[in-house]
Amino acid sequence: MVARSFPKTGQRAATWPTPAAVLELLKPITWFPPMWAYGCGMIASGADLGSRWAYVAGGILLAGPMICGTSQAVNDWYDRHVDAINEPNRVIPSGRMPGRWGLWVAIAGSLLSLLLAALLGIWVFVAAVIGLVFAWIYSMPPLRLKQDGWQGNAAVGLSYETLPWLTAVAAATNALPDWRTGLIALLYGLGAHGIMTLNDFKAIEGDRQMGIRSLPARYGPQAAARLACLTMALAQLAVVAALLAWGRPFFAAAIAGLTLVQLVCMARFLKDPIARAVWYSAIGVGLYVTGMVIAAFALRGLVSA
Repeated sequence: MVARSFPKTGQRAATWPTPAAVLELLKPITWFPPMWAYGCGMIASGADLGSRWAYVAGGILLAGPMICGTSQAVNDWYDRHVDAINEPNRVIPSGRMPGRWGLWVAIAGSLLSLLLAALLGIWVFVAAVIGLVFAWIYSMPPLRLKQDGWQGNAAVGLSYETLPWLTAVAAATNALPDWRTGLIALLYGLGAHGIMTLNDFKAIEGDRQMGIRSLPARYGPQAAARLACLTMALAQLAVVAALLAWGRPFFAAAIAGLTLVQLVCMARFLKDPIARAVWYSAIGVGLYVTGMVIAAFALRGLVSA
């Protein structure tokens, strides 16, 4: 059943979405993580970025507005019933994205993403296909990975962090990434599982009503908060250990310092996870992604040595 809204008396129901409604559906605020990860991959590649500017700009456009934006449209379309409970003012349940336009935008975004990816080369195209597959099966029945907090958060973390990082390296060098780059990208993608858990705190009641087994809905806010913090911290500590083993102590120390600040913030977050989830997400995620770019520069020195 399509979620409906009812126009105020005297108003005619919209039949076309406005540009503002389309932009709201694509959620620009969510584009940052994959764009940042793609940029980290370009840095880590060791390539001359000035000579590869088209791959830098095109890849960032693809990772953020195109594929990530498409994933948001897919998610909102298949989540419209949950959003009618949790966030009825969202663009689809409110009626600002009328009829099946949410689905049409998702399909159009997928096709345009594949077209742009094809122009950027075979490695980028293959990665785009993988990313779009994850975008659809995350939300779309029957797989609907988001029904399980473990599977769904892992899919998003790897798609938002690991995949664009490795794609950027392959695009910049026209070769498979160095194994050390692959390991760091994987660790940050796994750690992002915790970031996704933080995002689930805002929808606990609706998730429970709709049978979505997010970690906060499944285990309760306190246990889920501990899992999120543990996942993020362990991933970064593993990055620190790897960089130390590869002879990059100053980069490792910088990331260790950022992780220490996060641990202090985590202690405050754990005292009241529901009230402080947004607060910790803003602070903790900022420190987390700062560590990513530091790691990227550490890798750049390794691969270019």
